[in-house]
Amino acid sequence: MGNVDRSLLLYPPAKVNLILKIFDRLPSGYHSLWSFMQTIGMTDELTVRVSDAFEGIRFDCSEKALSSPTGNLAYRAAELVLRRAGVSMGVDLKLVKGIPVEAGLGGGSSDAAATIMGLNRLLCLGWTNGDMAALGQALGSDVPFFMEAPTAVVHGWGQRITPKTLEGVRWIVLVNPGFPINTGQAYRHLDEMRRAVPPLPEALQSVEHASSVSWSRILDRMENDFEAALFGDYPVLADVKKTLLGMGAEGALLSGSGATVFGVFREQAEAIRAKGAFARTPKYQVAVVPSLHHGVLAQP
Repeated sequence: MGNVDRSLLLYPPAKVNLILKIFDRLPSGYHSLWSFMQTIGMTDELTVRVSDAFEGIRFDCSEKALSSPTGNLAYRAAELVLRRAGVSMGVDLKLVKGIPVEAGLGGGSSDAAATIMGLNRLLCLGWTNGDMAALGQALGSDVPFFMEAPTAVVHGWGQRITPKTLEGVRWIVLVNPGFPINTGQAYRHLDEMRRAVPPLPEALQSVEHASSVSWSRILDRMENDFEAALFGDYPVLADVKKTLLGMGAEGALLSGSGATVFGVFREQAEAIRAKGAFARTPKYQVAVVPSLHHGVLAQP
């Protein structure tokens, strides 16, 4: 490749788990799970540039906690792509975080997926969504979802994705209490607390077989197995959920392994009013965003 210098500006979106069931730990160390996942209108901003003027990966991140390349999923995704493609090129990554870190919103996984998708396009690799998902699953169980976003049921350890259509739009109030919850610790706590792992309920099996699902059907089934494991140690999360429901949310839930709790509202005005209920707690990060009908967006 001679005189190559191309770049893409990508907007990796956050996600919420509208349903999250956790099953047994697998030999790989991951847990088997079943989740109904949906992208929402909160994004990071990722610039991916490829060049033959240098080799290796340059990385810059607005979040100091993520500035170590080896600890950042976007950097590790770029390493994986170059290794798998057998390409010696320069990759320049600039990441501006808009999604809170360790918040249960999938920001790091979305960044990794966007990196793989961006490099696939810039390097003309011709990989399918399935190819990219297979590569991404080595980085984390949420990464493959973003290849098939905006809406999907995720099975296994995240490697089996069944895209869905979620009819209509809802407004999501995100309340992050200002502290992170480490995903690994959340899983360990859940394992210690449970004596038995129940099978997937029949109501969720019917959701799995439907190609298109209404919000009302999902709202009736919202649950997250992590709540029982985490609310005792973090009672503020239960308080946030109670407040959101009291402000008229159709449903409220911990997203992923937390610490973000979200409420689902039919109208934007209702969501904005609910956001105001948290205005007196300055350490909270609160946002109102719509559900999305797309996944990662890219601009040349």
